[in-house]
Amino acid sequence: MQQLTGLDAAFLALETASTTGHVGGVCVLDPREAPRPLTLARLTEVLGERLPLVPVLRRKLLNVPFGLDQPYWVDDADFDIEYHIREIALPRPGSDAQLTEQVARLHARPLDRTRPLWEIYLITGLAKRRAVVYTKIHHAAIDGASGAELLTVLLDLVPEGRELPATGPFTPEGRPGPARLAALAAARLAWRPVETVRVTNELVRLLPSLAPAFSMLVGGMLGLNRGDGEVIETAPGRAPATPFNKPITPHRRLAFRSVDLDSVKTIKNAFGVSVNDVVMAMCAGALRRWLAEHEALPDQPLISMIPVSVRDPASKGALGNKVSAMLAMLPTNVTDPGQRLEIVHAVTRIAKSQQATIPQGLVDKISDFAPPALTARAARVVFATGLLHRLPPFNLCISNIPGPNVPVYLCGAKLLAHYPVSVITDGQGLNITVIGYLGQLHFGLVSCRELVPDIDALAGYLVDEMGLLLEAVAQRKAS
Repeated sequence: MQQLTGLDAAFLALETASTTGHVGGVCVLDPREAPRPLTLARLTEVLGERLPLVPVLRRKLLNVPFGLDQPYWVDDADFDIEYHIREIALPRPGSDAQLTEQVARLHARPLDRTRPLWEIYLITGLAKRRAVVYTKIHHAAIDGASGAELLTVLLDLVPEGRELPATGPFTPEGRPGPARLAALAAARLAWRPVETVRVTNELVRLLPSLAPAFSMLVGGMLGLNRGDGEVIETAPGRAPATPFNKPITPHRRLAFRSVDLDSVKTIKNAFGVSVNDVVMAMCAGALRRWLAEHEALPDQPLISMIPVSVRDPASKGALGNKVSAMLAMLPTNVTDPGQRLEIVHAVTRIAKSQQATIPQGLVDKISDFAPPALTARAARVVFATGLLHRLPPFNLCISNIPGPNVPVYLCGAKLLAHYPVSVITDGQGLNITVIGYLGQLHFGLVSCRELVPDIDALAGYLVDEMGLLLEAVAQRKAS
């Protein structure tokens, strides 16, 4: 039995009739040289052998009576792997458009909370004899970093697979009764005032360390002088209204794109920035073009939320959420691609310095204060009043997740690309997530179907923006 943290449980409270709390991934595979055919039976066999390596896949939620404490993960005595692994076939030769449409429909469906919170779909019938494995697992169980680690458990470095440690038959642990759960909740409630004092003292000690970041923030508000007399705004202000910062429906659209990592590094080296800065600048340029085409480009820059992993070496391999976040301005109001990249580099440096002052674990401690019953009620009030789309704290989430830099295989089939599929909520109807693999960056975009119906065009603009940045590099070298 393992208790969820307050942050883990927050992703459960996130779910509404139009919002789901799971994240997913689309693994594009080439099964032609696999030692055995990639079938539903083969996929079920391989994953079944590896379930002992990821215990949460055989655990389901156990709620505490009256929502007095965070729920627990407990072994599912009736675990049925065949329920969780399914197969879909596209009409041959299935196109990428048909694939994204099918995955969008699957991603829109909520997971069954009476069972372990994950599903896997084998999708066949694609052109070029490719196959796809689409995975979805609740965010209460994993974050981006632990999701990448989970993928390494399922993948192999050679087509033949690997030796797995010997394990015995699955014997589920007994689940605690209501009396024991109530006693544990009472003990936690009794200890909560002590934790309140401890966290308050930690915040008081933290205040002096916030001074440097606050100084940089004030400098950002006043502007960043480029040295030519022009002042560039760098600090995030209020998120402006856009077409995707509205209430969402239960329906989704997806789009996938891949770009060459060496080209991104060429831009990075020429401008003296990071790969993530280049990704953010590509997003800023693509969003600017899309908003302009829809006559919705605001005068002020957009605000992006960037998840930050705070997973230390001690928690490597553990599931659950170990994340913080930072807000950074997206210079969608700037015309020149090279200048957008320079601004992104400046504002992310400021955002990182602010985020670095937050001690690891502080977010978890704060989120653990409120019992789930209160958290769920507060969430219902927020969603019912439309606060998230009336006063959105940011316009969209942009996440960059590291991936393997060597070829990997699933059931002997070579992984060609891995596209992440993330979460959207009321007020933030667009999400862009990118993962690196084998010399490429793979972008996964998800949106509310009604708010961004032409998300594939937006994904194409990301590739165009990289081309414009490469042109800016060539102009720098020529001058």
